[in-house]
Amino acid sequence: QESLIAVALSRAQELVWAGQPLEAIPAALQALRSSSRLLGPASLRLLPIYLLLAEASTGAGRPRQAAKYLSQAQWIVLQSPDCSAALQSKLHRGLGLFSVAEGNLDQALYHLANDVYLATAEFGLNSVEVSGGYFHMANIFFHQNKMDAANSLYTEV
Repeated sequence: QESLIAVALSRAQELVWAGQPLEAIPAALQALRSSSRLLGPASLRLLPIYLLLAEASTGAGRPRQAAKYLSQAQWIVLQSPDCSAALQSKLHRGLGLFSVAEGNLDQALYHLANDVYLATAEFGLNSVEVSGGYFHMANIFFHQNKMDAANSLYTEV
């Protein structure tokens, strides 16, 4: 069962990276259904699957569905006091990227700043895990023509 989940999740991630988010959704849903049956509906191990589904749904032009997956991911984190900073960081990055797609740049910066904070707490200031949050924040500032802030963050990356 776990091997099937891993294959489905891997295939879904490959399709998202290949720019085929709509095709990724069925594989990710299969991973979610199987994982939910195996682990229970509130398992922290479902978080990456919900985040992948949100990313694929956003890329496929289904923002309502993406928002539902992100909401479910948030609920799992809120119900899990032992949730690691690494998983919380991933959640905030997903929320930030969704906010960018929705055009809510202030909300995106809020979530990406939380991503950076939590990734720094978990992995250290100079870790590669932190650089993604900096990069996405820099892109927002670049888009807003705030070049000093953008260049500073690009330098951090």
